[in-house]
Amino acid sequence: MIERIARAKINLALHVTGRREDGYHLLDTLAGFADFGDLLRFEPAPDGQISLKITGPFAAEPGLSGEDNIVASAARLLAQAADIPAGAAITLEKNLPVASGIGGGSADAAAALLGLRELWQVADDIALEPLAMRLGADVPMCLVSAPLRARGIGEVVEPLAGACALHAVLVNPRVAVATPQVFAALDARSNPPIGDAPENPFDPDFLAGMRNDLEAPARKLFPVIGDVLASIGRQEGCLLARMSGSGATCFGLFATKGEANAAHRAIVDKAPHWWSVPAEIGGTA
Repeated sequence: MIERIARAKINLALHVTGRREDGYHLLDTLAGFADFGDLLRFEPAPDGQISLKITGPFAAEPGLSGEDNIVASAARLLAQAADIPAGAAITLEKNLPVASGIGGGSADAAAALLGLRELWQVADDIALEPLAMRLGADVPMCLVSAPLRARGIGEVVEPLAGACALHAVLVNPRVAVATPQVFAALDARSNPPIGDAPENPFDPDFLAGMRNDLEAPARKLFPVIGDVLASIGRQEGCLLARMSGSGATCFGLFATKGEANAAHRAIVDKAPHWWSVPAEIGGTA
């Protein structure tokens, strides 16, 4: 059996810099990956079929089951590209909330491509990046699953070797956010890019001068996001509170692991119905 962790993708900064004629938005984002995520397991299938079983705390969320699941789509796409007749029994332990701005589905798809490449012993000349792009604009980033800067619609990925790990708390108010709805509510679609970054682009002082252009429209649509950000910002030692992606997951950055853990406990005590985990953002794939 092969296991892969689909790490949560955290957009530490996300600038919307334009829009293509085909409707895709142009982005400039600094992203890190948490040491927490979904877990995928891959086993050979003697019957040659591809099957997907979903477990975990978010297994019952709408849209996860069925042939349209992005993990099943990734498996079929790789099997077709590599002309693989073998099947696979895949188990997805869904630990991340769905439609939450932390790339759960995209990370699952990337983990599926990587795990099945190993299970099926796919030849090195079968490139995963073009397959990832066909599955979604965030999937190429999740293939890297390490500190990065992404531009274009997400396909231009630059690893960030100088990025230092961050202590954080992740909080989601259990609200599913549709990304197209948030983009549609944007007031401006041609905003300044991130520009030149320091040697450590994950420096909280530098990040504080950046922004998430999707935060304002998401907060208008889902005011509870403002409550989450306020709750994080009130925690002792919070260096920065910001929304990730199109929401509704928000993060807080702290100088120490102890402060991040304390913030997590305090938030859970005040809002036990929210989803929250302490995390380290930075790690490698």
